[in-house]
Amino acid sequence: MQFFLEPSDVMNYGWIIPIAFVAAFILTAAIRRYALSRSLIDIPNARSSHSVPTARGGGVAIVVTFLAALCILFASDLLSGAFFLAGAGAGALVAIVGFMDDHGHIAARWRLLGHFTAAIWALYWLGGLPLVSAFGHEFSLGWIGYLLASLYLVWMLNLYNFMDGIDGIAGVEAVTVCVGACVLYWIGGAHDLIWSPLLLASSAAGFLVWNFPPAKIFMGDAGSGFLGVVLAVLSLQAAWASFDFFWGWMILLGVFIVDATFTLFRRLLRGEKVYEAHRSHAYQFASRRYGKHLPVTIAVGLINLFWLLPIAVCITRYKLDGLLGVLLAYSPLVFLAQKYHAGKSEVE
Repeated sequence: MQFFLEPSDVMNYGWIIPIAFVAAFILTAAIRRYALSRSLIDIPNARSSHSVPTARGGGVAIVVTFLAALCILFASDLLSGAFFLAGAGAGALVAIVGFMDDHGHIAARWRLLGHFTAAIWALYWLGGLPLVSAFGHEFSLGWIGYLLASLYLVWMLNLYNFMDGIDGIAGVEAVTVCVGACVLYWIGGAHDLIWSPLLLASSAAGFLVWNFPPAKIFMGDAGSGFLGVVLAVLSLQAAWASFDFFWGWMILLGVFIVDATFTLFRRLLRGEKVYEAHRSHAYQFASRRYGKHLPVTIAVGLINLFWLLPIAVCITRYKLDGLLGVLLAYSPLVFLAQKYHAGKSEVE
């Protein structure tokens, strides 16, 4: 199944990468100015991790910039219809649902309906889940694979929303994970896979200039949900080239996956409504302990680049078993989640 650009073709379109950064930067500035003029402000409350009223909705800049770049590549016959429809279609639908929720609350059941619709759409064009590789064996999950893949897509877009709770963390995660994936593709000889995550990293970096601590504008549900689902689609795209790349993506996304999942299960065990806003993620406890967002946000980037990326490289370059690599990578992350009380009630 072919989703990718030919390296010789993409080299002629390398200008899109810096243009995406500049476009996202300028568009974020414009959105911030508009939000301030229309009083589209996130006012701090008891569930907030910030203390200063801040403009919101800047993640739309990432959405518009990345989708526009994909459209240029698709119109130039440099991007297959299958991946374009999967990534752009699912991402756009999730962004629309998030945008509507940002500007007027949507009931959780309708949000989930939109999320699962986007997931099913993406899986239809991707062709589902390829053969799974683990411990030296390959096997097909059949229809269970489709179910697990749809749950994975929906969980990824929601956990990204959950993890977008302090200045810069979601942007730093997107940039470092995408750059890490590009490194995996480069050393793994899959040069044709590099360009989509590189475009996403560039678009997210343009927004991050405005969102880096102290943030001048927040991402909003439209941007965070979009990033989550597109990253998940990119990981499934990579799985069709080699399932080792998929394991690499799972490792690179480990900080967000472990914190969000650990927190979810703890809150479920207490009988809490998991869709309600809260401040019980490990990164939120950590930011309150240190009195600022910056050290936590920087720590996430450093963990991604200097702990998770080397393990992912061992999978794609040195044939470390993928599932074993995930367990190795996640072990200290679980320790950190416990250390910083992920999922615990603030009153405990």
